[in-house]
Amino acid sequence: MALPAWSYSSISTYIQCPRKYQAEKVTKEVPYQDTEATLYGKAVHLAAEEFIRDGKPIPPQFAYMQPILDKLVAMPGEKHCEMKVGLAKRDGQLVSCDFFADDVWFRGIADLIIIQGDVARIIDYKTGKSAKYADTKQLALMAACVFLMYPEVKTIKAILLFVVSKEVVKDEYTYNRRFDIFAKLDTPLRQMESSYTTGVWNPKPNGLCSKWCKVVDCAHNGGNNY
Repeated sequence: MALPAWSYSSISTYIQCPRKYQAEKVTKEVPYQDTEATLYGKAVHLAAEEFIRDGKPIPPQFAYMQPILDKLVAMPGEKHCEMKVGLAKRDGQLVSCDFFADDVWFRGIADLIIIQGDVARIIDYKTGKSAKYADTKQLALMAACVFLMYPEVKTIKAILLFVVSKEVVKDEYTYNRRFDIFAKLDTPLRQMESSYTTGVWNPKPNGLCSKWCKVVDCAHNGGNNY
């Protein structure tokens, strides 16, 4: 079985636990279910998108975001909300492609991209309570896509915007180091490809097993200890 198109979310799940990835993405024995937190996150993203793109008023429950979003609207440049991006491998090279292309290799959705000349900004909204465990790999992946989509862009300023805690995590990427992120992910991507080829999805016990894992037939699932 060939490696399907992957995303930041899917590779993160595989790194966390290959068995969990298999259950969620391959066998679908653990179907996706929204939680209160994911529903809240979707509502926040929709409110931000509609305000920035269409000028639609922010719902009262998200009024706390108004000052932040006003600043984003005021930034100069061409704005793209909830932008779907894709990468393909063609003739040994990574190239930008349509999100739904038959040969798409990587897929991502950018909350907000602002293009101004040779500088771009990537903003990713987060609804977590703290930026303590912020992971910028998602920003790096989106930056690689933007460099390929917009060859004129030479510098990207990226932000994880924690709208609830009002924390900001920043990173910056330059054109000459646009593919560094793929070198960092090479090992887990090869391991995931091997899992698809061999059908071996080894569990990786971690702190989430005891209470949060829904793969109930795994020996490490906390529910099996009672």
